[in-house]
Amino acid sequence: MTTNAFRTIEHDADFCVIGGGMAGLCAAIAAARHGANVVLMHDRPVLGGNASGEIRVHICGADRHNSIKNMRETGILEEIRLENLYRNPQRSFSVWDTILYEKARYQENLTLLLNCSCTSVEMDGDRIASVTGWQLTTQTHQKIKARIFADCSGDGILAPLSGADFRIGREAKNEYDESAAPDEADGLTMGMSIMFQTREHDALQPFSPPRWAYTFDDCEMLRGANAHNFWEMGYWWIELGGEQDSIADTEAIRDELLKIAYGVWDHIKNRCPAHKDAAANWALEWMQFLPGKRESRRYLGDYVLTQNDIEHEGRFDDLVAYGGWAMDDHPPRGFWGASEKVPSAIFRKAPSPYGISYRCLYSKNIANLMFAGRCHSATHLAMSSTRVMGTGCSMGQAVGTAAAIATARGIDPRNVGDHIDELQRTLLADDAYLPWVKQQFGPITTGASFSAETGDPEILRNGISRPIGEETNRLSCRTGEAITMKFHGPADIAQATIIFDSGLDLNVQMSHNRRDDQLTSPPPPLVKEFRLEGLLADRWEEIHEVCDNHQRLVTLPVGRRLDALRLVIGETWGDEDTNIYAFYVD
Repeated sequence: MTTNAFRTIEHDADFCVIGGGMAGLCAAIAAARHGANVVLMHDRPVLGGNASGEIRVHICGADRHNSIKNMRETGILEEIRLENLYRNPQRSFSVWDTILYEKARYQENLTLLLNCSCTSVEMDGDRIASVTGWQLTTQTHQKIKARIFADCSGDGILAPLSGADFRIGREAKNEYDESAAPDEADGLTMGMSIMFQTREHDALQPFSPPRWAYTFDDCEMLRGANAHNFWEMGYWWIELGGEQDSIADTEAIRDELLKIAYGVWDHIKNRCPAHKDAAANWALEWMQFLPGKRESRRYLGDYVLTQNDIEHEGRFDDLVAYGGWAMDDHPPRGFWGASEKVPSAIFRKAPSPYGISYRCLYSKNIANLMFAGRCHSATHLAMSSTRVMGTGCSMGQAVGTAAAIATARGIDPRNVGDHIDELQRTLLADDAYLPWVKQQFGPITTGASFSAETGDPEILRNGISRPIGEETNRLSCRTGEAITMKFHGPADIAQATIIFDSGLDLNVQMSHNRRDDQLTSPPPPLVKEFRLEGLLADRWEEIHEVCDNHQRLVTLPVGRRLDALRLVIGETWGDEDTNIYAFYVD
């Protein structure tokens, strides 16, 4: 007789997110904050995916390591990064993992299921009725029934389970008229990488490689001595898998990558004529055992983003996210291409920013399926840019916000496209940047009279909350100065919002690469202390005094009938001067 001794725990939700990488985390948080009941299922013990302490890839995006000024993704990602700068000056990945964990675990309306792998789907026609996962730690099946599902798993696990249309590999040149595509379609992908982390000590640190590691005597096998002259964070070009099945062969690919990674470190420590002396006091501190993956399944949505869309800036009417990373296409040969003079990556120009259409974020044939991250609807070439995690966060926040709107309206994801203005307004109010779309303010803010001690405060309601080219879009002020918003008659003010300057041109990345320009505390121009005061019947009263702010977007409850509201700037996190991008009320 056979029995199933394992319990099944059932959850009812508005929105279920599969995959707790950065895109899925942002999607789950956004939906929960807008009132949806959310379940987030993730198959690892820590959140963040490629950005987690298990893999440790820094979050890239439209700012391209800050070489493109002021294009850093704001919204939920900025909130998380600023929290990390405030609480994690030592840049510990355990602390980073904890910050990601608590953002989900202690978010109202959000149920977090870690160590839980999605294994099956129940369908109702063209709709997903439920998903079931196996939670290894509790030895339980977790079944989630939901109105809307989002696949942010990277590998697109819901595609084969639900019958959603998807593809793997590279499109032919004539499919989307992409000039950089191959003449014929194929199943080749970009590979996956394993990195390592090292630390310098005060004494010699000998290294004996495992007997199964590869041996590299020639620097050219490691793309030349200059390619391995900085070894603190390992190398993304230790990459394989593009010529294999990027899902089914992952375990075998990992084994090969470990052989290479240990062989690379053996070369640096024991064989490299250019660097072994300099590396004498360095030792391995961490080796990555979960490969960081770049490409596998890609869903087909109502629209497929292409190379041409990116090159023409993606000026969609329904843009809800943006990118800006170069089209960074890694040849399938990966590490072994070095001996054949195959480049490790081919960079094709992409504008920063470019827009991403909402139609790329939901399935064309499964009515209640959405997606964000590298499995969204894009060609191989377009995905070579959009796959980076900063762009994934931008897509994730859009998907979560759209799911909340769909839940509130009782409609499917596709029909949110009929309410694109509402989706864009909500994203902008949450400080998610949308190129070429301005934030609109309510009648109390637009009808108020602004005054400031220096500069023209009208800029605070122009609807653009970052510098764009030569336009600063900000009010510069000094500590101790005030900005006043006077209403035309007493007004009922529910809340006030300020967007401070968090230094969008600065390096806020979480990385074990100890670059000198990386911040280890909140950005110097960010306001640390401020007061919010209200005027009623010719008397100013303090409403809020904030002494330890470390966020760019700050919304505070007011709940009073006022004649005016005043923001008084106190101390910053280092600079004498600061900037305010927006000050408005609802």
